[in-house]
Parts: sequence; structure tokens; C-alpha cells
Amino acid sequence: MKPRIVIFAPYPKGTAPSQRFRFEQYLPLLEKEGYEIVYESFLDAKTWKLLYLEGNFVKKGLGMLGSFFKRAISILKLKKADILFVHREMSHVGPPIFEWFVSKVLRKKYIYDFDDAIWLPNYSEVNAKVHWLKGYWKVNYCMKWADQLTVGNDYLAQYASSFNSNITVIPTTIDLENHHNLITDYNHSPIVIGWTGTQTTLRYLEDLVPILAELEKEHDFIFRVISNEKPQFNLKSLDFIPWNKATEIKDLATFQIGVMPLVEDQWSNGKCGFKALQYMALGIPTILSPVGVNTKIVKDGKNGYLCSSPEEWKTRLVELLTDVEKRKLIGQQGRKTIVEEYSVKANFGKYLEVLGG
Repeated sequence: MKPRIVIFAPYPKGTAPSQRFRFEQYLPLLEKEGYEIVYESFLDAKTWKLLYLEGNFVKKGLGMLGSFFKRAISILKLKKADILFVHREMSHVGPPIFEWFVSKVLRKKYIYDFDDAIWLPNYSEVNAKVHWLKGYWKVNYCMKWADQLTVGNDYLAQYASSFNSNITVIPTTIDLENHHNLITDYNHSPIVIGWTGTQTTLRYLEDLVPILAELEKEHDFIFRVISNEKPQFNLKSLDFIPWNKATEIKDLATFQIGVMPLVEDQWSNGKCGFKALQYMALGIPTILSPVGVNTKIVKDGKNGYLCSSPEEWKTRLVELLTDVEKRKLIGQQGRKTIVEEYSVKANFGKYLEVLGG
């Protein structure tokens, strides 16, 4: 009988993309391999829903206190043979007291997993006044005390190597069988140029808006944004769809062109290219900024496009808007890349190696 894996995650199961696409989609496969899975989220569903709403500070505070108590109880219930897997942090706020207790007092080993430059401050406007409670500095200690690290890309691995040499790079991956199992309609008219993301990343679209406004004068298309907040862009082509987990893949598959503009900075370099991976998995030809892992995922002109200047963005958008065969070719090559390098099936063995299976 294989040991049980105790997962310490920030959010309730099935709620956060970081968790869903880093490790949750592997859990059924691990159970088939004989592992017992115990999932311990820091926040409960009620507190998680309150977290990004205005106000409610008393309820948020009480929810946090309850979360700390629940986490302490779950740690005290650990068994000797348990494999501990920590995603991002054992507590959503505060110092790394639980990681310290597990490693220094209980003398237990844990695997530490992350997929962003989480040592850098990154927060929503709703919680800007209390963001310091996150304790971003604790990430370095979480890495140092861990037995091994699993990270989403080489940039993260390079940073982490100063604190821990036992590192495995496992990209954020796509489940092509049970989740991203649709293909875009290349012949749809009008063509849909699409983007998906949260309100905190809408700012990356600002440099693309003037280009789209210029293209509107000569081409008929829809610019579709899937997010949890409606953007305030002055575009006649703008179409907003609220993000919905139940319809996520169906909504994404309406895109004929996927875009992922980014600004070059430490945070962007730490990102794992998830938008691009989603688009490409659905056969959607993708245009990205050549930032961070994007340059590893995409081979320019073969399975997608990398664009640095407004002129390049406009040229590639026009090319895909006017050439259906080019859309098919780039889209199908992009999906092939996901199948071979960024799918759950292609990466499951890496998790088994980390777990000692």
C-alpha cells in the first residue's frame, strides 16, 4: 500500500487556476496508482468568497482565525509515513510558522510547489491596505526548509536554486481528455480575437487596445474578453463574457485567435504561460509577447507568434484575420506542442518521480 499524500493548499479544491492546473488534475491519476489523497485547504469556501470583496473585514478576520486553527489541527494529525505537498504556502497570511513547525519540530520532509514569482508583492486593489500581511518574504524560507521543490519554469528554478538545489521543473499542464477537449471553429464568422484573465491582469491589454481600434476600421471581428470584471475599453468590437467555471472551455473555444500581451518584468518572467497553453490546447492560433517562458513554449511562426512591437502585433493579427489556412496551420501546430510537452499525460511521470512512485 502506497502512503497517503497530504496536500496543503491555500484555496478550496476546484476554485483556483493555480491549483487546478498545477496538481489537482493529477489527483485521480495518483489515486489510480494507489495513493491516498488528503486535501487540506487553508481557506474554507465561505472565507475564500469573501476575500476579494470590498469590506467585510470582521468576517474576513474571523475566517482567517478559523483557518489558522483548522490548519494547526490538520498538522497535528499527520502520520509518520505521509508525503507532504505544499502549494505556495501553508497559511494564506503571516509568517511561515507552519512550515517551520513541520520541518524543524516534527522533522518531516515536504515538497514545496509554486508557479509564479510569489516572493514579489502582487495583490488586488480590494486588499491593498492589508497586503503586507501576506508576508512575501516567507517564500525564501519555505523553499529553504523544503526537502524538494517543484516549480513551473526555468526562471523560477533559477531563483529557487539559491535556497534549495533539489528542484524539478514541472510545467503547468493541460488535461486534453477531460477538460480542454474542444477545438476552435477556424471558419467561424466574424472571427473572434480573444483574451482571458482576471481583473488584475486586464492592464496588459492596454497597449493592444489602440491596435485593435485601428484594425476595426478595416476588418470585421469581435474582441472577446473573458474575465471576472468587465473592461472599460473604447472598442466597438468589445464583447465581454463573465468567467464561469462551468462554461470556461466552451467559451474559450469560441476564439479563432488568442492573444497574450505582457510587459517585461520580474512578475511576468515568473509566469508559466497558462493563457497560451489554454489557447493552444484548443487549437487556437496564439500571439504572445516574447516574455519569460513564452519564448520556450512558442517557436515564432511555427506554433504561434511572438510579437514585440505594435507593428508586429498588427501584422500578425491581420495575417490571421485574413488567412484561414494560416489559422489552421498555426493552431494545429500549437495543439501538437501541448500534446507532446504540456499535457497531463506527458508530465505525469515527473510527479511520480518526485513522489518516489
